[in-house]
Amino acid sequence: MTPRAPDTTQELAAFLRTRRERLDPDDFALPARRRARRTPGLRREEVAELAGVSTDYVVRLEQGRGLRPSAPVVQALSRALRLPPDERAYLFNLAQQHPGAPDKPTTTAPPPLAHLVTDLSPHPAMLMNHRYDILARNPEMAALLPDFDTLPPRHRNAMWLCLLHPAMRGFYDDREHTLREGIAHLRAAWATHPDDRTLTDLITEFTTRDEDFARLWAEGDVKVNGRGTKVLHHPAVGTITVDFDVLVPLQDPDQRLLIYRAANPESRSALDRLRTQHPRDPSG
Repeated sequence: MTPRAPDTTQELAAFLRTRRERLDPDDFALPARRRARRTPGLRREEVAELAGVSTDYVVRLEQGRGLRPSAPVVQALSRALRLPPDERAYLFNLAQQHPGAPDKPTTTAPPPLAHLVTDLSPHPAMLMNHRYDILARNPEMAALLPDFDTLPPRHRNAMWLCLLHPAMRGFYDDREHTLREGIAHLRAAWATHPDDRTLTDLITEFTTRDEDFARLWAEGDVKVNGRGTKVLHHPAVGTITVDFDVLVPLQDPDQRLLIYRAANPESRSALDRLRTQHPRDPSG
């Protein structure tokens, strides 16, 4: 059965419920009369008390009954549930209380950022929008991604490549971890852009066609990581270990600039060989 497209109201309900259930009641100064428990985590009335709202309001939110909490209520719920920054931002976005989201998603690279991507050579770099569409890349990044220049534009999406491009099936040494981080970003992006039909269709396609994506999406992780190390297996030059950073332009907060740097001399040599063997035109 084809899964339904994500629904922000139901996601808000599930998110509040799972975050409430993961809390340890012993971490809160709650009255002793509430010791006997049949469910994990805090009770709804306890969250309501901590947030300063009615129990009925929390019940209706968790049942997905179409409520849109105000910014002060979202803030109070975030404190009551002890949400870390990424999850707090996600809750604000689900409630459509996060200011500053653009009316239309970006589908092209601003010229200054496109020039910056080129100037970052010889470090592989690319610019993506919130959907992971690749808006710009330098020759080193194009050469690093197997068969990238043979793909139609609609498939030049970093998550599509990872999930569905046969040439990249074994590209990431820890595919599970890479997918987990990518899905966390997509979930946060979807909460920011609930009306982005293209993004919703992508998530539906990935959920339908890849069991790993469906499983990890269901876990509801929204923690976004902007720095780390990856081990890549390139068909032409072998194993490459890179340190990466993901930067967010201040004037284009829905875009992500990804930069790879060789983590050791062997990887630097592999990247140099790849650059020599596969000179590419980044506009191609």
